[in-house]
Amino acid sequence: MKLKKGIPVIDQGDKLGFWGGKFGGNFVPETLKKPIEDLEILFNKLKKDKNFINERDKYFKNWIGVPTRFIKLENLTDYVGGAQIWSKVVSDANGGAHKIYNATVHCLLAKRSNKKVIIGDTGAGYAGKMLSMAAKKFGLKCKIFMGAKDIARQQPNVKAIKKNGAEVIPVYSGSQTLVDAVSECMRYWVANCDTTAMCVGSTVGPAVFVRICGWSTSQISRELRVQLIDKFGSIPKKLKLYNCVGGGSSSFGFWNEFMDYDKNQCEFIGVEAGGPARSKKHAAPLTYGSKIGILHGAAQYVNQNSDGQIEETESISAGLDYPGISPLHCFLKDTKRARYTAASDEEALNAYKLVTKFEKLRPSLEPSHAFSVAIKEAKKFSRDTIIVVNSCGDAYKDKGIIEKKLGKKYVKSN
Repeated sequence: MKLKKGIPVIDQGDKLGFWGGKFGGNFVPETLKKPIEDLEILFNKLKKDKNFINERDKYFKNWIGVPTRFIKLENLTDYVGGAQIWSKVVSDANGGAHKIYNATVHCLLAKRSNKKVIIGDTGAGYAGKMLSMAAKKFGLKCKIFMGAKDIARQQPNVKAIKKNGAEVIPVYSGSQTLVDAVSECMRYWVANCDTTAMCVGSTVGPAVFVRICGWSTSQISRELRVQLIDKFGSIPKKLKLYNCVGGGSSSFGFWNEFMDYDKNQCEFIGVEAGGPARSKKHAAPLTYGSKIGILHGAAQYVNQNSDGQIEETESISAGLDYPGISPLHCFLKDTKRARYTAASDEEALNAYKLVTKFEKLRPSLEPSHAFSVAIKEAKKFSRDTIIVVNSCGDAYKDKGIIEKKLGKKYVKSN
């Protein structure tokens, strides 16, 4: 298994949609084979169409608000010591998170295919919030599937989804989290695919959805590459890019433009959700050696028991609370292009406290996992090492959890 230079990773899958011959694919019911094939044909055509790319870029610039900031965390750097700590503040994007890129592209595709309704899944609520925003922008009806547990803990985003005119459909099956929301969303699409478009909220699912999301979120690394060259004159010789990893959309988008650099110059560090320190449950299939299984139409490393049944996960972060992982990340792990580790709930909360204490930045609990590992490892490196953490979401959605765990003063920070 080898990563090919000069070819976009999303295009390194084979004709059957497998990366490295074993990750991804299209394990779907017969009913969905034609809609998926049609979407694949449309996407392959439009991603090379200059008019479509110009349309995408127009909305990215004028509606989403790109580029987002690239800032040095001076106070945090001085406190931690060692490497310089910087952040790509993707939470500056319209809506407060990276999910807006994928949602916008999916709505543009839905319009091109003459669909009037678009559906999607959400965990932290960001994918749902962004899809409801984009659907409203482009005149589409919208339904969002969300686990009942996540609805309870992510109320700010739930309210935003409804305010945008979308219907929130609670999912009460299984663990009542993201994994179940994706399942119910796909079931609905099976019965309504003739009139309805589906947006998968991350780089998971059948291969075409993995590719669309990866193509969309790569806006992050396109910007960052320009910003690094502008700031340092060239890509730093010691660059380390830290990102939280749930399904894997923000991390892939954060890394994509740097794939061809030697990993000794540009290292990718993905941080999964290790769950509560007191619990054996986690959402870290890459870190803890899970086996390959099939989940939501794709082969991937997935938390499962000895009988091959999907195991329940546990994480303070709804956006990382997923038992599987993008086929792209499975591919990056097995080719050794990226390194994966995990942070516990407690470590993520402590990182949030440190970042908000020293900087005017409020990362959500998802990127707080990445900050945790970046802060821990920074002191090992020399000052000419450049660490960049993708702050891919704002903590507004987590205010209830943060107040309960840390107290009101941390909700009001910055």
